[in-house]
Amino acid sequence: MVTNQASLKRNGVQDYLSLRTTAAIIAAFFLYMAWFFIATPQITYDVWHNLFAGLGMKVFTLAALVSIMIHVRIGLWQVLTDYVKAPALRGTIQFLLNLLAFAYVAVGLFVLWGV
Repeated sequence: MVTNQASLKRNGVQDYLSLRTTAAIIAAFFLYMAWFFIATPQITYDVWHNLFAGLGMKVFTLAALVSIMIHVRIGLWQVLTDYVKAPALRGTIQFLLNLLAFAYVAVGLFVLWGV
């Protein structure tokens, strides 16, 4: 049997790998930020601005934001398919929450690249 590998439909393996990959990126970002707060004796606006002024930190933060969005989308889909049985209501809730997650990334993008 031949399967189409270019399909846009998700499967369990893809969800599993996506969740683990995004969780690793989110954890790395969290650990880096925790280290920054612990290692920096006094956090001022200038220190905070300089942290996010570098291209590497901007890319890392953007990767973390996109990872959070992907992680949330898959998690919400799994929870909603388990607990919301009405297809129309589930679709509406998924649409609104996915729109909210995208809005968070968009706002984060404008704030991040505005520094």
